[in-house]
Amino acid sequence: MDIRNKNVLLGGAAAVVVVTALAGVFLGRSVFAPAENHAGESPEQHATELGGAAPSDEHAGEEGEHGDEGGEHAGEAGEVAMSEEMIKQSGVVLETLSPSLLAQEIVAQATVVSAPDGEAVLTARAAGTISAIRKRLGDPVARGETVAVVNSPEAAGIAAALSGAKARFDQAKSAFDREKRLFDQGVTARQDLEAAQAELTSAEAEYNRSSAASRAARVSDDGTSVFISSPIAGRITEVTTATKLGAYVTPETILFRIADPTKIQIEGAVPLADAGRIAPGDVATVETPTGGSITATVRSVTPSGNAESRSASVVLSVTKGAENLQPGRFARVVIRAKAGAGGAGVFVLPDEAVQNIEGQDVVFVRSEEGFDAMKVQTGTRSGGRTEILSGLEAGQVVATRNAFLLKAELGKGAAEHGH
Repeated sequence: MDIRNKNVLLGGAAAVVVVTALAGVFLGRSVFAPAENHAGESPEQHATELGGAAPSDEHAGEEGEHGDEGGEHAGEAGEVAMSEEMIKQSGVVLETLSPSLLAQEIVAQATVVSAPDGEAVLTARAAGTISAIRKRLGDPVARGETVAVVNSPEAAGIAAALSGAKARFDQAKSAFDREKRLFDQGVTARQDLEAAQAELTSAEAEYNRSSAASRAARVSDDGTSVFISSPIAGRITEVTTATKLGAYVTPETILFRIADPTKIQIEGAVPLADAGRIAPGDVATVETPTGGSITATVRSVTPSGNAESRSASVVLSVTKGAENLQPGRFARVVIRAKAGAGGAGVFVLPDEAVQNIEGQDVVFVRSEEGFDAMKVQTGTRSGGRTEILSGLEAGQVVATRNAFLLKAELGKGAAEHGH
């Protein structure tokens, strides 16, 4: 073998030795090297070495906390935050719960009317012409306030009679005082004193009668006019066609009608079969056409019914919220008769108060922050009313009309949390 071939063989053998050595070093480090000890490292440091995210303890223990909350809010299906002002603007109607059964409820159609002491009819009081009109339809009126003036010859007659009676009274009093002094001095006889006293008594009676007539007619000081004034405070609800400047009126001519909006009552008709179950003091709910709900109390029930309509009249007194009712308006009344089976823990609400959320019936109960959607068990439904068998307590305030708005708000809030 020549020298050139020998050198080539030696170079190849050296290269093989170098590659083998490098492979042994690599295998020694990767395969046969002892495992590194991470006992002193934190999970975060180890994760950093591996290039992964460090585990977080932020939610540790949350499962236990939520588990405790589940027992506390087991009956709730959600919450809706809403201020008092927002409730008014949205038109959500509230009702305070009191135990009842559908069998106890009596529904009646009723009319809002003025109470006997809450309405006044103003007449001219004297014949004459209207010289002034100081109030118009809808204006507020204070008790004793003048609303119109009538120029009347009768006013002059009333004023003249009062003036004459006053003069006779003054004269009779002077005569009595003089006779009394003379009698005390022994100058006149007792008979003269007694005659003077009888004249004084008669003159005083006539003067009092004339004064009362003048006050009743509200005659002006100059005796030319009669003031038409209101005996109650309220608002002008009617101005008749006879009430015009310069119009001639008679004493019985009706000029104005005035009503006190705080003094109203509700008159309803109930079937004769139900009238016997109703008693004074029974609580009722008045549902107005505008969507409101007002609490009322039965004042009286007619002892006998109308033979033609076969119904009895029920009179209700409004305990709160009378300003929301107007005489002449129609209303639906739900009377909770005390007579009959009790319904402790059972309540009756309008159908729209019960909303269904994910297959569960709920009622929205007023809370400090807004409303809690409480799960309920419903019973009998009839006439737009639903019995609530469980899930609510007496005294709670719940949403009735427009409760669907709260359901929509609850759904919107759930959707936002989902994102």
